[in-house]
Amino acid sequence: MHEFPLQLRWQGSTVAEYNRNAVASTPGKHDIQVSAAGAYGGDESHWNPEDLFGTSLSTCHMLTFLALAKKVRLDIRSYEDHVTVALDTVDKVSRITRIRLAPTIRVAPGTDAAKVREMFEKAHKYCFIAQSITTEVLMEPTVEEAA
Repeated sequence: MHEFPLQLRWQGSTVAEYNRNAVASTPGKHDIQVSAAGAYGGDESHWNPEDLFGTSLSTCHMLTFLALAKKVRLDIRSYEDHVTVALDTVDKVSRITRIRLAPTIRVAPGTDAAKVREMFEKAHKYCFIAQSITTEVLMEPTVEEAA
């Protein structure tokens, strides 16, 4: 088992309107300014939980995909994901109901695009973040040959 210590620091007063900005940190890494989404009174220039949730899934999926691609000797040249996180209220509770992963995956000329898509789909099964959530994940990769 691996543990990852994190710290979240906020200061203010909730007696009146309050600021939602905080600082997330962990030893040896740069701090991250976090807040609520703008729609919830937060600072749009800071990362919010929705951003971080989508980034967490997208990063885990990409790293798992790249490891699988290497294992089967696919020559992936670049990967640029366009992630959409949907936050909805269901039964009076807000929750992330869907995340769309739509990367453009550039591969070496002559690479089997079907095999790339197969490894992309398989990555979902082995991505530990994907296996830790109940949210629907739509996966819509575009595979292109690199110039």
